[in-house]
Amino acid sequence: MADKRDYYEVLGVARSADQDEIKRAYRRLARQHHPDANPGDPSAGERFKEINEAYEVLSDPEKRARYDRFGHAGLGRGANGSPDPDFGPFGDLGGIFDAFFGGGRTSGRRGPEPGADLRYDLEISLEEAATGVTREIEFNRWDTCPICGGSGAKPGTRPVVCDRCHGTGEIRFTQSGFFGQFVNIRTCERCGGTGRVVETPCPDCKGKGRVYRPRKLEIKLPPGVDDGSRLRLQGEGEGGPHGGPAGDLYVVVSVRPHPIFKRDGTEIYCDVPISFVQAALGAEIEVPTIDGSSPLRIPEGTQTGTVFRLKGKGMPSLRGYGRGDEHVRVVIQTPRNLTPEQRQALLNFARAGGEEVNGQPGGGAAGGWFKRRGSAK
Repeated sequence: MADKRDYYEVLGVARSADQDEIKRAYRRLARQHHPDANPGDPSAGERFKEINEAYEVLSDPEKRARYDRFGHAGLGRGANGSPDPDFGPFGDLGGIFDAFFGGGRTSGRRGPEPGADLRYDLEISLEEAATGVTREIEFNRWDTCPICGGSGAKPGTRPVVCDRCHGTGEIRFTQSGFFGQFVNIRTCERCGGTGRVVETPCPDCKGKGRVYRPRKLEIKLPPGVDDGSRLRLQGEGEGGPHGGPAGDLYVVVSVRPHPIFKRDGTEIYCDVPISFVQAALGAEIEVPTIDGSSPLRIPEGTQTGTVFRLKGKGMPSLRGYGRGDEHVRVVIQTPRNLTPEQRQALLNFARAGGEEVNGQPGGGAAGGWFKRRGSAK
């Protein structure tokens, strides 16, 4: 735990940052360090994992409060207060006193252990994120054995009480030390802490109580889902050992970079090229949107870099509160490979405005600008 970086440092935000700042920083870094965006960098996966870990803590008010108060050690205790193995050798101070003086707290035989949570990374396009998408995913997981129901015993037989721990799941022994005698407790190696031993294993799971098999699921992602969004499917994780409850499946969404559009929340941004003539005289053009194309009126005398807003043409809100806007920046393109007629027309245009072209005299608009600047001094 000591070698973990500060989560605020990982996301590059101040400790006073609000949730919007944290979310923006996460989106930017997740796009930058996603393994798909860095195929030649073997360390990108670790950086991406570190960024997700930091965001998971700082985006949760309760976890963030514990982290601000105790640092990484404050995350060593679960939401229900149970000690975490990473919190310390004994979990908490009470465990230290128990270890030395054999305190009254004992865990007793453990109940069914829940299965592990699983993660599935799903990549979708920006268009699919805008409309919502239904996908069938397939993955492998440990399932409770359907033959023995998770007991691990052959049908018609049952696990028996462990003859080493006598069903407690624990082995206790007394040791003498400087402070006197104290009780040491460890998990029974024979039964693994369950208090039961399988003498006649199930032929399907070989006594494990679980089988490894593929699983198919159909999932629905709502319109407006964003990069890094997580969908929790309760009970779709791994089945627990010895018939314990299943964990959860977390589907983590990754939105592929788009060749035209850039996204920031519900807002969409893109650059659209226009010709010099369209900018000078004005025109009506078709611009790309997430839904297809849309007409855009270019006023006469439009300058390069001018941004136009298409209201309601952005991404839908994940909470169902309408849609954002699309911001179109026009970029004037300089023509290449002119025909003789086009070249002559441009020369005539330049001379009519008094501009100097290819060193030919004419006063020039630029020269006039410098003269005006000089006379103003």
